[in-house]
Amino acid sequence: MTQQMVRPPSGPSPEQPSRAAGTLALPALVALVVGSMIGSGIFALPSQMAGSAAPGPLLIGWLITGVGMLMLAFVFQTLSRRKPEVDGGVYGYARAGFGNYLGFTSAWGYWISAWIGNVGYLVLLMSTLGYFIPAFEGGNTVAAVAFASVVLWVLHWLTTRGVHNAAFVNTLVTIAKIVPIVTFIAIAAVGFKAGIFTADVWGDNQGLGTTLDQVKNMMLVTVWVFIGIEGASVYSQRAAKRSDVGRATVIGFVGVLGLLLAVNLLSYGLMSQAKIAGLDDPSMAGLMRHEVGAWGTGFISAGLAISLLGALLSWVLLCVEILRLPAQEGVLPRQLGAENRYGAPSNALWLTNGCVQLMLLWTLVNDSTYTDLIYLATSLILLPYLWSALYQVKLAFTGETYGQHDNRTRDIVIGMVALAYAVWLVYAGGWEYVLVAGIFYLVGTALYVWARTQVRAEIFTAAERLVVAVVVALSIAGVIGLVQGFVSI
Repeated sequence: MTQQMVRPPSGPSPEQPSRAAGTLALPALVALVVGSMIGSGIFALPSQMAGSAAPGPLLIGWLITGVGMLMLAFVFQTLSRRKPEVDGGVYGYARAGFGNYLGFTSAWGYWISAWIGNVGYLVLLMSTLGYFIPAFEGGNTVAAVAFASVVLWVLHWLTTRGVHNAAFVNTLVTIAKIVPIVTFIAIAAVGFKAGIFTADVWGDNQGLGTTLDQVKNMMLVTVWVFIGIEGASVYSQRAAKRSDVGRATVIGFVGVLGLLLAVNLLSYGLMSQAKIAGLDDPSMAGLMRHEVGAWGTGFISAGLAISLLGALLSWVLLCVEILRLPAQEGVLPRQLGAENRYGAPSNALWLTNGCVQLMLLWTLVNDSTYTDLIYLATSLILLPYLWSALYQVKLAFTGETYGQHDNRTRDIVIGMVALAYAVWLVYAGGWEYVLVAGIFYLVGTALYVWARTQVRAEIFTAAERLVVAVVVALSIAGVIGLVQGFVSI
């Protein structure tokens, strides 16, 4: 892999657009991180966790998650400082460190993860509105899918008016959706009973398996609630100050971690674990009903609806941004980088929301639940995280961007811990999702070949051909699994 392939020329070219000053200030970047991370997960967290782990293993799992995700936050912060010229976050770091094709896989996997996650958000949004409108109950009725489609295309229109305007709306919605979460935490703190929390600390009587099993089972759920931690780095090119990218990542992570821990741990002191596990989603609403009566269900349901709308807007923004940059750098077809007069990547937006619409229609005839969708979305985002952590390790070991007297030990340790965490997540996610991811990557490779042909550049290096061979092998195994029934989506 040549140096030229890894580090494109700094001047404008078909593969490297010129960089203009951005407009997103620190508050908007923090809101993108928080808005992306706080969607549906925190409202469904109590029952999802109670079905996987008792309080003891839960604390161990949160410790691992907290450290692992904090290291990933530090990775994005460090890379934004060490490589301020690299745009696009998880895509840009994978491409700068390991070449065009791995950069493509990172962007493609991230994009698919994001729009599939949006389908899950829309299904849960309709299910939540079913509390007020019975025709939407379940989230995938004809009426629910029809209204979800209306919501989707309203958000589409808003995003076509420009990323900056959409980001401003996202900031307002992010503030609004934190209110019901903080209200629940305050009520739960007052109603918390230590005796309920300590009744079966290690899950000996719940049939949840060993401590290790419980920790592993809760891990994929914790990844879902933290997805979006990279939101500011994806928007690095639009940031008013590059230094704000790292700050926004860490500020957003710490704030969301505090909310997640409070919601999850306090819940175990309100009801027994078995009862929490049996609550319908959003389980936070069931806990509020238990504490304050029927109005609590409506209050949390309304808060979740606002939260989901905000998360949908954040992720539509991230979807189109992760396609725009690769398209401008010759890694995806140039048509996906075209912008309208408001500066919004319109073709990328149509492709993204078209896929969401098709998947929404698919939910009418498929039994896949919201949980199935988020597990698939989570598994597809793990490799982009892994490449970013590996890139920091590479920079620290080679000494690139470091002065003679710079201490590289800290960055090596952070990078290695983040890398180990990412590898563990791939393992915890299960091999079935890896096989399905291989199918998605192979389909997208056709677009990569088209893009490289457009810019008349080498399609694959020798090393990249090996990566493509692995993708093909995973795809074949995935197709066989789907046909024979041991893999499902």
